[in-house]
Amino acid sequence: MLRNTVEKAFPISLLMALAAFATADQALAEEPLHHVSSEVCKSCHQEIYRQWSGSMHAKSTALTDPIHATFYKQVVGSPTEENVMHKASGKYPVCLQCHAPNAARDQSTKLDAKPAYSEGVNCVACHTLTNFKGIQGPDGKLQLGLKAYDAADKLQAPAGFNRGLKKLAASDDLFGGAAGEEDQKPNPHLGEAVELDGKQIPALPMEGNPLQMKTNNACMGCHDQRNNPHGVPLCQTGNEYTMAKTNVNCLSCHMPIANGIADHSMGGGHDKAILKRSVVFDLSTKLDGDTLKASVLLENQQPHSLPTGAPFRNIYVKLAAYDANGEVVWTNAEEHPAKSDPQAFLVFTMTDDAGKPAPPPTATKPGKDTRLKPHEERTLTYDIPAEGVVLVRGELYYNLLWPALVEKFSHLPEDLTAPILIAEAEEEIATP
Repeated sequence: MLRNTVEKAFPISLLMALAAFATADQALAEEPLHHVSSEVCKSCHQEIYRQWSGSMHAKSTALTDPIHATFYKQVVGSPTEENVMHKASGKYPVCLQCHAPNAARDQSTKLDAKPAYSEGVNCVACHTLTNFKGIQGPDGKLQLGLKAYDAADKLQAPAGFNRGLKKLAASDDLFGGAAGEEDQKPNPHLGEAVELDGKQIPALPMEGNPLQMKTNNACMGCHDQRNNPHGVPLCQTGNEYTMAKTNVNCLSCHMPIANGIADHSMGGGHDKAILKRSVVFDLSTKLDGDTLKASVLLENQQPHSLPTGAPFRNIYVKLAAYDANGEVVWTNAEEHPAKSDPQAFLVFTMTDDAGKPAPPPTATKPGKDTRLKPHEERTLTYDIPAEGVVLVRGELYYNLLWPALVEKFSHLPEDLTAPILIAEAEEEIATP
């Protein structure tokens, strides 16, 4: 009797639809937050998604970054197999703590198993970090990437909603102050799953955490420093930042606010625009008898070394003098200046015990560090024969890899191995 009454009030089709919705809602609710793909966030945050999807954070894994993949496959193995361990230590690969943090939470090495794994440093990877503990562990060893943080079961935001007072003042508001002009779309950040444009969006509760999300705490777990198994510093941006004795916030350069949105493209060494603004490059000449005294000015605009990050990044200066026909009559280096003009090659090197150059995984000692220190101003001087010279031109190039690695990694695409012109300067020479 009761069943007939229910069926009359609610048709079977409607009951089945409600049941299906409830089942889908339950499945969404049971999914861990760190399994949520950025495609879900795209539903509302389209511009932020567009920026992020073109960033190196979105391409951080060995599935999508050819340079990282080259090293990963050498020292670990396949990024599409489960239970692959670091070859030298036999442990879970520490590089995944930064490059694939969502996979690292599950101790998975099969990075194509879930979208949230293959997306690398995606939305939830950053926005579930609640507290930066520092990279120095209690045992004196480095705790890197995900291990440097406490994680939350709520999304962390720069401000959150802060609607407590509004709720208190809204005694007649059936929504408790949660609804307003800005809430015209269903909002999963209020704590319940919603349907948006025909899509089921899981509950993505959010709270404000400005200490984590508006400071260097958001960055330093991965970008402070990283040593190889022999204790040789590889990435060391945090040490360089400390050396600068500055209060400049990483986010002010790498995530500037534009049109009310923090730039989630997070430009760095792969971003030509940020490379071009990173350095002041100028050229001046003075005639001294039969010689042109040329001075090349390099001024690092950043609160860390230039270049920084991966140790194989480098910059170099090419200087040339031209005659009236546009022919080169003098140059500081016919090819790469690493050997013919060492002062023009700015790089951090590593060596073995014998002092010979060594790659990052096997190096036992730091070598020369000729990079520009934080905010350093440096002048390179040259004597150029003045006869016939009508123009002196300087060019500054950035390269993601050492010259030897460019030759060795011939499988990499040219846009990753070719030098990038990031600054240029010219001076015309008045003829007597």
